[in-house]
Amino acid sequence: MSPKLWTKALPGEPDVELFRHRPDLDAALAHFAVPGRTAVVMTMGALHDGHASLIRAARARVGAKGMVTVTVFVNPLQFGAGEDLDRYPRTLDADLRVAAEAGADIVFAPTAEEVYPGGEPGVRITAGALGERYEGASRPGHFDGMLTVVGKLLHLTRPDIAFFGEKDAQQLSLVRRMVRDLNFPVEIVGVPTVREGDGLALSSRNRYLTAQERDTALTLSRALFAGRDAGLLAAGEGPAGSEEHELIRVASPAAVRSAARTVLDEAAGLEPPLVLDYLALVDPADFTEVSDGHTGEAVLAVAAKVGATRLIDNIRLWIGAAR
Repeated sequence: MSPKLWTKALPGEPDVELFRHRPDLDAALAHFAVPGRTAVVMTMGALHDGHASLIRAARARVGAKGMVTVTVFVNPLQFGAGEDLDRYPRTLDADLRVAAEAGADIVFAPTAEEVYPGGEPGVRITAGALGERYEGASRPGHFDGMLTVVGKLLHLTRPDIAFFGEKDAQQLSLVRRMVRDLNFPVEIVGVPTVREGDGLALSSRNRYLTAQERDTALTLSRALFAGRDAGLLAAGEGPAGSEEHELIRVASPAAVRSAARTVLDEAAGLEPPLVLDYLALVDPADFTEVSDGHTGEAVLAVAAKVGATRLIDNIRLWIGAAR
């Protein structure tokens, strides 16, 4: 990339620049965007190592001469009544450091007025049937708001490639569907979930958890791994490790569901308890429950509340004969 024409946002830190307004972002993209080598990572801020993994993946893909933009925007459209919009963590200074160290060139952090001039948009992208299942059923309107802002930010940042975390599996499926159905000229890349050493999936909401709540929250990943390992044993293979970056072959959807459900049922008796929203073994293309005879990719997904904090997690599996 050519030398930047702006000053560093963080003197003495890795080079990154903050933009708050669309005209400034447009000017930067016009100067420095390299055709075929522009990437975006969309976030709601409170960046952690999971977000950093997305940014690193984007940097590796576009190369040293490419451009990586990170968006930081807490989108009000995807929060329902009683959800945590007002208390959602906003840590822009820390976000700039994480983005810079992971390899971003630009951070675009607009206000709600910048993204939605004149107030909430009258025209929105609708998620359809896929957006009404599981997360969509638990959070009505969430996916319509998510797709609307993703569509807007894709237009504003004009990337060739956009990177999303696999932890939000239904979101990733919906973004891919939107891009396909509405002919967005962008490639969507999923990046594996990043976990803490004890297995807890990284999330900006983890900071809400007390020490006791965090112990209970660990049962989400334990349930997923128990389901995976039960499926492996049904296939005549030994238990897997704690990483699931590659699809793991399992033989029995029934064994997967049963083992995961057992862990979650036991967690309902913990203090504080795990309050299960759903456990589902689904086809990632449409998030419909897979049959016991299903062959191919599947996602074992779970959502639950611990105290006042709602958490989600999933692992990707391959059901049936080796590919």
